Amino acid sequence: MGRDNDSYHQAFILVGFSDRPQLEIILFAFILIFYILTLVGNTAIILLSIVDSRLHTPMYFFLGNLSFLDLCFTTSIVPQLLWNLWGPEKTITYHGCVAQLYIYMVLGSTECVLLAVMSYDRYVAVCRPLHYTVGMHSHLCLQLVAVAWCCGFLNSFVMCPQTMHLSRCGRREVDHFLCEMPALIAMSCEDTMLVEALAFVLGVALLLVPLSLILISYGMITVAVLRIKSAAGRKKAFNTCSSHLTVVILFYGTIIYMYLQPANSYSQDQGKFLTLFYTIVTPSVNPLIYTLRNKDVKGAMRKLLGCEKENKET
Repeated sequence: MGRDNDSYHQAFILVGFSDRPQLEIILFAFILIFYILTLVGNTAIILLSIVDSRLHTPMYFFLGNLSFLDLCFTTSIVPQLLWNLWGPEKTITYHGCVAQLYIYMVLGSTECVLLAVMSYDRYVAVCRPLHYTVGMHSHLCLQLVAVAWCCGFLNSFVMCPQTMHLSRCGRREVDHFLCEMPALIAMSCEDTMLVEALAFVLGVALLLVPLSLILISYGMITVAVLRIKSAAGRKKAFNTCSSHLTVVILFYGTIIYMYLQPANSYSQDQGKFLTLFYTIVTPSVNPLIYTLRNKDVKGAMRKLLGCEKENKET
């Protein structure tokens, strides 16, 4: 109770890119465009996976969940960011900051586990194709998605209170454009070693363990693909997995750097642009990555737009 109680009632100031005012208008336009792409692309994937019976498979069930996560993930950040970039007001209420941190961590952690679940789905499809329909039944798919969400909520409910209850000695300026855990830990005026250690342990559990499972799955997939004698068969298997692997590289490549390093070595400027990448750019390009090489999704899109006949003729 002796902590700086004033910080529990005062708004935070999101410094963001205010040290580069000439950059804010450019960023506003850039972020708005990518946000619109995220809304349109991910909403289209969700609708297609629901209305087209050809996409009622485990792969597209997981893809629809990924699109839903990306949609919510970006929406939890972008409206506040656009508001701050547009005008001189850079504040966010304490409770708004808490809500943003909770939602952001739930969705980000869930996506880490969901990407591992999707790699398992690809492993079964390529390495055990005869057992795919039986093995990846709807009940198991629901259970796997539920596990991913439970991991996300567990991580958030553990780390968010630990982060928000750190003493800040009246400091209100968050050197970031959102209430992100590393930035909030870095602004604390007390010893944060225990919180950083807990964050590192959970980071290993939710980042490195799923990533290891993904790499193992794709190692086994690679062996199985190399055994396929038909060039057409190898190409089909490669196309099945390449989209997901691209998304994994984009997402994990930035988020591991952000969360598996000590707070005292955290570069704020670098962190801001990396966060922009995996929270705004990646969710907007995911639908493109999954549709550019995917005949099923493109066919479902043509059918939805009334171009099915044209698709068959071509």
